[in-house]
Amino acid sequence: MRILIYEDDPAIGDGLKRRLQQEGYTVDWLEEGISLSSAEEYDDFTVIILDLGLPGEDGMTILENLRHLGANTPVLILTARDSITDRVKGLDANADDYLTKPFVMEELLARVRALSRRKTAKAQKTVIYGDIEIDISGMTVRKGTEVIEFTPKIFNLLLTLVNNSGRVLTRAELGEKLYGWDGDAESNTLEVYISQIRRRLGSDIIKTVRGIGYMSPKK
Repeated sequence: MRILIYEDDPAIGDGLKRRLQQEGYTVDWLEEGISLSSAEEYDDFTVIILDLGLPGEDGMTILENLRHLGANTPVLILTARDSITDRVKGLDANADDYLTKPFVMEELLARVRALSRRKTAKAQKTVIYGDIEIDISGMTVRKGTEVIEFTPKIFNLLLTLVNNSGRVLTRAELGEKLYGWDGDAESNTLEVYISQIRRRLGSDIIKTVRGIGYMSPKK
């Protein structure tokens, strides 16, 4: 698996590269903002770790360019910009995750592993969960002979829970990871989305873990 790092701070960039290599990743490190020329170049990478405050092109420009080219590689923004406005802007530009500096290396590695699994799932195009077939490219769900469509936010919520089946995801984790929300502030909206999934696919697809969050059981 191959990681691309955009980071202009030599200490952070070198530390990330060394630790990711220790974890078995092949790592490319760019110290300035240089957009690649094609979606294929970006999609050679499993995950892109992107600083926003880069010399040359800034991180948001690089993110917008790679999505405009049609690249699907998961992007983890790693930045000192910690305001809610910056988080929302990054996630609205189709970043997959957002982590602020200073950061804990173990958390970053966990997020990279999660994004790597997401890249693999996208490459597979279809996820099978019990009697449910999730078409990632078409953003549809098939249960038996019925084809079910959800809004993008609800679809991504379902896919995240299924891809992490057997693991409890907190409300805050789901809210921040998928939508850039504060989990407590938006818990009612999340509960509405969960309710819609259960209504269409059955109540057993998502279990509530009282006081913590939600989980799709292992199949």
